[in-house]
Amino acid sequence: MKPDQKINEMLKAVSATLSASRIDLVMLKASILSLLEYLASPEGRTHENCKAVDSFFGLDDSWPEKDLPDDFHDLLADMGSVLHDTVSAPEIAENFDSTPEQLLERARRLNTEQLTPRYRREAAPQRE
Repeated sequence: MKPDQKINEMLKAVSATLSASRIDLVMLKASILSLLEYLASPEGRTHENCKAVDSFFGLDDSWPEKDLPDDFHDLLADMGSVLHDTVSAPEIAENFDSTPEQLLERARRLNTEQLTPRYRREAAPQRE
């Protein structure tokens, strides 16, 4: 079986946000929340969907290079580690705080007003 069309569309939305030259954290958080809310729903919580999301974040080598705040980076990394175990081995996903519900709770707490590492450096006072 394959992931459903809705997951593919949501992954495209996350990908488009991550592909921007300057990432809008509000849009990124919104796209992550939509994705995880769907994965946590009875309709979206399938092995194929969880595996697709896990593979998207685990195999895509472009987003780790993005200038994201640490909590965003950590969440995306965890979405690409053991999320695929959600249906087939839920105790493993739970142990690594990587079920859709656990990831969704973390995503809800993401701070979109923080500066990314690059912008923190640019905003820091210059020493003479």
